[in-house]
Amino acid sequence: MPVRNAQPADLPRVVEIYNAAIPGRQATADTTPVTVASREAWFREFDPKRRPLWLLERDGAVCGWLSLRSFYGRPAYQGTVEAAVYAAPDVRRTGVGAELLAHAIASAPSLSVRTILAFIFGHNDASLALFRRFGFGDWGKLPRVAELDGIERDLLILGLRTG
Repeated sequence: MPVRNAQPADLPRVVEIYNAAIPGRQATADTTPVTVASREAWFREFDPKRRPLWLLERDGAVCGWLSLRSFYGRPAYQGTVEAAVYAAPDVRRTGVGAELLAHAIASAPSLSVRTILAFIFGHNDASLALFRRFGFGDWGKLPRVAELDGIERDLLILGLRTG
């Protein structure tokens, strides 16, 4: 399936997919749903030429997305991005994340990206396996920095040099 850049009209679907991940307490530190309005400024930060938000469609419907955001916001880190990937519940573990991540890695040179980071909860086995399958290494661990439903959770930092 082709990967495409997100358009403003896609924001409600992007938010819907993101919100579907919140109850599982695996993929995001948000604990309550976000609104489309609260994500408008976030959405405007994406730039297809530098920091894209890509969508994957199947059967004409957006089923997943991947974002590349600047890391730490300072000039010395301009070649480093943070990746986040989300798939709709009905297509999880069907290759959506893998297709989006492969696209991101292949596109990195054209975006002047040399390093991709992923911040993943230590208990999110599926995401850890996905990123490791693509060669991401374990670059750090922030022990018990998040609390979800009264349980302290580790945040792992995975990284990949792309150039």
